[in-house]
Amino acid sequence: MSETKSKGSTTGQVESAALLGLGQDTNRPVSLWSDTWRRLRHNPVAMGCLAIIGLLSLIALFAPLLAPYDPLALHIYDMYRPPIWARNAPGGIDPNPHFFLGTDTGGRDLLSRLLYGTRTSMLVGLTAAPLIAVVGIAIGLLSGFAGRRVDNLLMRLTDVFYAFPNIMFCILMILILRNTPFGAWLGGVAMLIVALAAVSWVGAARLVRGAVLSIKESQFIEAARCIGASNRRLLWRHVLPNCLGPVIVWVAFTIPRVIIAEAILGYLDIGLKPPTGDASGSFFITSWGGLFLDGRRAMTSRPWMLLAPAICITLVAVAFNLLGDSLRDALDPKLR
Repeated sequence: MSETKSKGSTTGQVESAALLGLGQDTNRPVSLWSDTWRRLRHNPVAMGCLAIIGLLSLIALFAPLLAPYDPLALHIYDMYRPPIWARNAPGGIDPNPHFFLGTDTGGRDLLSRLLYGTRTSMLVGLTAAPLIAVVGIAIGLLSGFAGRRVDNLLMRLTDVFYAFPNIMFCILMILILRNTPFGAWLGGVAMLIVALAAVSWVGAARLVRGAVLSIKESQFIEAARCIGASNRRLLWRHVLPNCLGPVIVWVAFTIPRVIIAEAILGYLDIGLKPPTGDASGSFFITSWGGLFLDGRRAMTSRPWMLLAPAICITLVAVAFNLLGDSLRDALDPKLR
């Protein structure tokens, strides 16, 4: 009887441990990225921001399939049509149900132009920010790891670039390169990306340099040196992976700044060069900044021309900033 009771109690303990997860190996090492993704999955704000960013990326990718009209087509009998929910528009113009967001001065469909503008603005942000990070990581790694004269030279170069206002330096570069073959490549998008990257790498370089100066004095770096690890191995296998966490957070905050900078340049009419004629052979038609430029002359009487791009820029900026906050919390070792 006692033996039966002991077997029953043992079985109950095993079942309880299995239910609690105690019978599993809970001490298995978990990588930084898998732990970060697990934390993000349980954060509804982060997942909502990822959903918004994913939706905008899909819109940018499939803009030709989603756009109801050619964004360059002129509907001369439907100029200045208000959106379908507007009533008592200036001039007594009634909405046309075929144009959901209305039309602009030439009768071009604003919804189609907004979808194509999403392609340009998202591509500029998602391409320029990683390019900025690569340049900043390279300079910060070399400066922090080499030290001495190399560090002093690169930091003085960084100070020179930091002294210039970013937007003014970017405008100067665009005005110099605008009429060159490179400036006309891809309708000016390549020039925009390079100009934004050339003036925005300073923050990433300083961030990486500070992280490298802290990491290279750590005990695991000294241990790796003692077993004969070369400087190249230390840099690529130990120092760089430990710098990527703050850089990823920095990139998440930089993407909306790049998109807003592109919108400012488009509003000043020194950004994307829009094509003329049929849009079928053109990948980049307009941008959110270009839509601001089209509607600035009528912003008091026809504000709907500015409403849609303003909402899109605000939405993407809030989504990336909240995602950056979530990434910062997920990568913070103090919260583990």
